[in-house]
Amino acid sequence: MKKASSTSTVGVIVITHNAKRHLKHCLPPILNSPLNPRVLVVNSSSQDGTVEEAQRLGAETLVIPRRQFNHGATREFARKFLGTDIVVMITPDAYPTHKNMLEKLVQPILEQKAVVSYARQIPHDNADLFEAFPRYFNYPDKSHLRGIEDVSRYGVYVYFCSNSCAAYLNSALDEIGGFRPTLTGEDTLAVAMLLRKGYKIAYVADAVVKHSHRYTIVEEFRRYFDTGLYRRQYHDLLEFAGMDEQRGMNYLKEFLKFVLDENPAQLPYAIIQTMAKWLGYKIGRYAIHAPDWFKKRLSNQDFYWTSEIYQCVKNNKKWQYEIVSYTPVRKELKPAEAESKIESEIELVP
Repeated sequence: MKKASSTSTVGVIVITHNAKRHLKHCLPPILNSPLNPRVLVVNSSSQDGTVEEAQRLGAETLVIPRRQFNHGATREFARKFLGTDIVVMITPDAYPTHKNMLEKLVQPILEQKAVVSYARQIPHDNADLFEAFPRYFNYPDKSHLRGIEDVSRYGVYVYFCSNSCAAYLNSALDEIGGFRPTLTGEDTLAVAMLLRKGYKIAYVADAVVKHSHRYTIVEEFRRYFDTGLYRRQYHDLLEFAGMDEQRGMNYLKEFLKFVLDENPAQLPYAIIQTMAKWLGYKIGRYAIHAPDWFKKRLSNQDFYWTSEIYQCVKNNKKWQYEIVSYTPVRKELKPAEAESKIESEIELVP
């Protein structure tokens, strides 16, 4: 494995679809990092102007057909396309809160303390308590390192990671065959495989992004159906950390306490939401051998079940990505222009 060093190249991959409104908040601090990263915005053929906006801001753009999008396979294709020593995965709705977020994120990798690092996520300013609590629960205010030897302490949290903002040493990903073409959870699966090889993951609380979502009861059910399904599919890979139930119970206790402290009137809704998540997760685990039409009906990603990648995986066939278009960086921003662009387009925390 090629080790990271101060001369390691850094690439950033932003997976997008109908994301134009987010880019002005996400890209500028990354594009203007002193690490001089290559920033590649991958778009699955949306028509809202995402690609044009990314190009205007100074990113490379790569467009693929929607039918070929897959959370794992598309990221795998993109990281190989860039070919940098370190690759950062970020979603466009994750907004860096500091100019030096990227530098802080990759520091544990550059210092050879870990081969994966992920950022702290805090809720957006207008987030309600249902959006905010998962961020408080999963992203503490202190950084730490985790290895497979820490399973007894962390349980299934030992392989927790989020590609909403995470960095990887590419040579380590190469050792495990990269990201798998999965329904969801490509980050979790990669980290689990890396931990089993003896590598460590770093949680970087000083690298902060705003990232949260507001989901309906039905959306929560569908999301947890997908989680239960992929967790059951990859049970053999994940079983070393134990079952999800214990962390789930801890989450439930803390969540209900949080609701009671913040807004007791929301307790009935919180209970219904929790039941929807639990039911979705359980059905997902038991649906592993269900027909595709059933999975598609309950899944949060109905496009997945008819995608080209899924059909290839299902039929044990290889696939090749079709590049609709690729546009390199047209010009580099001068330092003064870069500073002006950041200050004018994103509110930064001092």
